[in-house]
Amino acid sequence: MTNSELPNPDREHIKIVDSQISEVTVYTNQARVTRRGLVTLTGNEKELVIASLPRTIQTDSVRATGSGTIAVNLLGVRTEKIFATEPVEEKTRKLSKQIEQLEEQKRTIIYQLASRELQLKFVEGLSDKSVGFFSSSLAKQQVGLNETGELLNFLGQNYRKYVGSIAQLEKQQQQLDKQLQALRQQLQQIQNYRPQESFSIFVAIEAGDSGDFELEVSYMINRASWTPLYDLRVNTTDNQINLSYLAEVNQNTGEDWTNIALTLSTAKPGLGTLPPKLDPWYIDIFSLEIPQNPEFLRAKKAKDRDVTSLSAATHEMELEYIARSPAPGAITAQTVTATASTEGGVVTFQIGGNSNIPNDGNPQKVTIFNENYPSRPEYIAIPRLVSFAYLQAVVINPLTGATLLPGKANIFRDNTFVGTTQLENIAPGQEFKLNLGIDEGLKIERELVERQVDKKLIGNQRRTSYAYRLIITNLRQVQASLTLKEQLPVSRNEQIKVRLTLTNPKVQVGEMGLLEWVIELPPQGKQELYYQFVVENPPDLNVLGLDI
Repeated sequence: MTNSELPNPDREHIKIVDSQISEVTVYTNQARVTRRGLVTLTGNEKELVIASLPRTIQTDSVRATGSGTIAVNLLGVRTEKIFATEPVEEKTRKLSKQIEQLEEQKRTIIYQLASRELQLKFVEGLSDKSVGFFSSSLAKQQVGLNETGELLNFLGQNYRKYVGSIAQLEKQQQQLDKQLQALRQQLQQIQNYRPQESFSIFVAIEAGDSGDFELEVSYMINRASWTPLYDLRVNTTDNQINLSYLAEVNQNTGEDWTNIALTLSTAKPGLGTLPPKLDPWYIDIFSLEIPQNPEFLRAKKAKDRDVTSLSAATHEMELEYIARSPAPGAITAQTVTATASTEGGVVTFQIGGNSNIPNDGNPQKVTIFNENYPSRPEYIAIPRLVSFAYLQAVVINPLTGATLLPGKANIFRDNTFVGTTQLENIAPGQEFKLNLGIDEGLKIERELVERQVDKKLIGNQRRTSYAYRLIITNLRQVQASLTLKEQLPVSRNEQIKVRLTLTNPKVQVGEMGLLEWVIELPPQGKQELYYQFVVENPPDLNVLGLDI
């Protein structure tokens, strides 16, 4: 944008500032962009202009400040929508002329193709007729081999010439078709042209002298977001978890972010600073026609207005990850070590290297940090379903660590991909578990050792006893902590009673008939579990679900 494009241009009092994006803070659904530009003032300027900003900016969020070698008063900031004008008629005329020229070339090629195909058809017909004539003439010795050879050479040379010419002309026609298609698309786009919309920021100033001044403006912008992503690598030999804390940043804001200081924040400035207001919770009898309560509608509209957009103080209660040192070239994904710091409840990660997030909407991975956490292996077994135990890693987020935000985690066990899980919000000092799949290091045998129906009825009740024996073997060379779960049948009929009669080791029945043992197995150790229960029911009652 030049001075001549400004509305009511005043070259003496308005100056364009060439600015660059220096810092970006990305939130979960938007971003705050900071631009800086150095300008030399003469003392006569009344407004500084930063032009050609994308239409995704939130105009009421624009702020301005600055510093320089002279005193400058900032009097106000405003934004103005600009519609770019282009010479559409001239472009349309040029494209139409190019299309006409290419169509003329295509017609010439079509005529040449028809001529070559006619010549080729003549050669093919001459060849077909010559075969019979020369065969009989050679047999009658009416023609010699020399005449026959000359005819064959003539036919072969002309056939190759016309076939090659046709192939070359068809290739030229295909290339012309592609060029015509591209030009017609351009022409259609221009004919459907709508003026490009952008914003310009006007900063009213008062400068009493000449000198250099660096203007800084910031604004919120839509179509930008980031989400946490984790790689969790479990080493079962030394009981450690390597946690790579990543961020997937993407933006389609209309401007590239090149060599910027990147900040990732969990703040939600779009939700405002006031807590939402509870509306009355109405209940009523069912009706096919539900009346609209005017009080409810008014309260809903008021609540919608309360969800205000921006807040200038977006630093409150935010978790930031800052990327700041220089990089030699464009880097879309970085793997570096971060320095963590905590101040005032805000955790920051200083990441080496400038960040580059292109305006293409594709996720760019940025590594926040990579650390090893101690873990504790635990086993879960449900022998009624699976004869092996499932391995879990119990991890504690250190008190000095950072909050792990909700996000997808890829899990690797000894460099083997196990699967994915969804991490919830994990605060420093909080414990979380990772499921690592079946571990054949623990073998579990389950056997029904008793199923006996009492011959005598007790109180007009039939009594059936069931007993199970389980043998757990630790095949590993280290101690294993195992939680083993079994279950008793749960009656849904008051005439059917289920009672636990014996367990070894002793446990109590939990909710829904759950039996749970916590066992410590030494290396190569073995332990036996036993439990017995009875089912009582009237003899004429057919009990379903006791298929053992």
